[in-house]
Amino acid sequence: MHEQPILTQAHGRVGLITLARPRQMNALDDALMDALGAALLGFDADADIGAIVITGSAKAFAAGADIAAMADWSYMDVHQGEFITRNWETIRRVRKPVIAAVAGVAMGGGCELALACDIVIAAESARFALPEIKLAMMPGAGGTQRLPRAIGKAKAMDMCLSARTLDAAEADRCGLVSRVVSDERLLPEAMELAARIAGFSLPALVSIKESVNRAWEASLTEGILFERRQLHARFASEDAHEGMNAFLEKRQPVFRHG
Repeated sequence: MHEQPILTQAHGRVGLITLARPRQMNALDDALMDALGAALLGFDADADIGAIVITGSAKAFAAGADIAAMADWSYMDVHQGEFITRNWETIRRVRKPVIAAVAGVAMGGGCELALACDIVIAAESARFALPEIKLAMMPGAGGTQRLPRAIGKAKAMDMCLSARTLDAAEADRCGLVSRVVSDERLLPEAMELAARIAGFSLPALVSIKESVNRAWEASLTEGILFERRQLHARFASEDAHEGMNAFLEKRQPVFRHG
């Protein structure tokens, strides 16, 4: 029987997805990406889940795309099969917050998967690189697009053109990750953060995520307009009125995610 490439669990309002190909250092083949996409969409559609965590093993978040599977592919193979577009882009359809908890190596596609998440928490052992140039290839799952937006053109060029690896401390300094914790605290910290986020009003979380993503992809004028429309929409939300009234009444709000 084939091993399951991912494991999923629900912890309260947090959905946990664990990449589970340890012998391959969690190399991202089609089966894993199909399963990951299905799990993400499943948690996104689950009204009892408010945030999602993706993690790997202590040695590898993900070592990248599965080179053994790709070595003999032709241009027509990848073009007609919609390589990457077909399943790697599923994460862009997820409206709930997604947190990457990264220990060990996040190389190539593994680094790109982390970049596609909304928040990246790195263990002290985490290492990030886009080494595709060593194979006369290039990042193709968003690396050349998301990385400059995250850390600036100069460092992105350095990583992509020289295959330079960033350790967790440097990744933190240049903005690739949001925080660094000890390896022992990685998953507890990620789950605690996800639980905190999931405790807030889900419609408000979705609005904030959409607005921040719009800042990456649009002009300031368009982004401000989008943000303002999202803010105005909050006044149609029962949760927003509950939140404001709870603040005035000095009590904890009870959000119903509506």
